This record gives sequence, C-alpha cells and structure tokens, in this order.
Amino acid sequence: MESTPHILIVEDDQEIRTLVARYLKANGLRVTTAPAAREMDRILQEARIDLLVLDVNLPGEDGFSICRRLRNSTPLPIIMLTARTEEIDRVLGLEMGADDYLGKPFSPRELLARIRAVLRRRPDLGPGYRSDRRSRQFAGWRFEPLSANLSSPSGTRVPLTGAESDLLAVLSDNSGRILSRDALLDLTRGRAAGPFDRSVDVLISRLRQKIEVDPRDPQLIRTIRGNGYLFTAEVQVE
Repeated sequence: MESTPHILIVEDDQEIRTLVARYLKANGLRVTTAPAAREMDRILQEARIDLLVLDVNLPGEDGFSICRRLRNSTPLPIIMLTARTEEIDRVLGLEMGADDYLGKPFSPRELLARIRAVLRRRPDLGPGYRSDRRSRQFAGWRFEPLSANLSSPSGTRVPLTGAESDLLAVLSDNSGRILSRDALLDLTRGRAAGPFDRSVDVLISRLRQKIEVDPRDPQLIRTIRGNGYLFTAEVQVE
C-alpha cells in the first residue's frame, strides 16, 4: 500500500496550484490538483486522498459549501486557504469542520508545516506521521485520540474533526490545569496565536456542543476568565 501521504489541492489560481504542488512534491508528498469542485469530486471518487487543501473563493461551489458537504460524509482532513484580512472566513471554516486554516498570501513552507501537523494524528501514514496517544475515559465518555473516536456514556459514537480531536486530547492530557488560548494553540497547532485568532474559542464551542449536557452551562470545559480553559473531569488513561 502506498504510504506517502496524498494531498489534493483545490485552488482556481493556476500559478498558486503549480507553485504549491511543486514545493510539496519536492518535500516528499504526493500531490494532485483541481481548479474547482467538479474536478475535486471526480478525484475523490477515483483516488485515495489523505488531506485536502481547499481555497475558500472558488468558482461555482465555494470552499465553505464544499467543506460542509464533505464533512457530512467523510473525516478527510481539510486545511482551508482564506483571505488574511477576513477573520470571518477563518471562523466559518472552523465552524464547518475544517482542521486548520491558512491566510493568503502564505509561504509554501508554512503550508507544508500545517499539513504535517494535521497528518501526525493519522495512524495509517507511516512512522513520520504516527501518534502514540493512548485511549482515555472521562465522565462516562471514551476517547481514542489515535483514531479520533469518541463514544458517549450511552455508547453512541460522536464524530470529531481532526482539530476537535487534537484539542480534546490536549485538554484531557492536562485535566485540572488551566491552559491559556496561546498554550492550546501551540500544543494543538504548533504556532502562536495572532491578536485576533479565535480558532481555539470556536473549537472549544464545538467540543462543548458535543460533550456537555448543557453547552450554555459547561461543566467539563470551564472558562477561567482572563486565563483560559480548564478541563475538570477526572481522566483514566488506558
């Protein structure tokens, strides 16, 4: 089986597609490109893709619509490319299930770093991308970071995006400790937060919707005003 991660870039700007594809290939990744949704859908049907790099501003079906559609049917990791000045694009992308975002203009080196960070949790992509995080239980929930599987106290499987799984892993690894937004972003994405970066807040909100009895009055993930977030549940690691 082919072990080299296969990246699909969906970007309507041919110059950007060519530049990024050339750089990623030079750094050991398999790369396929598409200019729009129709070509992307055909490629997804014909080939195994390990990660999707998706531009927001595409002709026809835009990146937000594509992300929402794919997230309803596949756990395929998605990194969205957004306009640097449009913070709402980044928030919307995360709310629709993207694993990460990168503002334009960007360097191919930074995109490569983001791709590698997202792929590290995939257990099937070889030793360079393998996670060794163990399963754990908390408040009746069972969570397997390696496969991003989360089961409720009743046994119902609750789907997680890769970014949500990363965040829950960090929170449950640090139960009882207050973690700042900067610390959470660094631990989950390997980068510092920008002055207007709301990605952690968006992901916290999404996790609360999935694991809290009442997301409006969260008990498992508490906000510590002025300091960050606290995961309160006792965690048993297997």
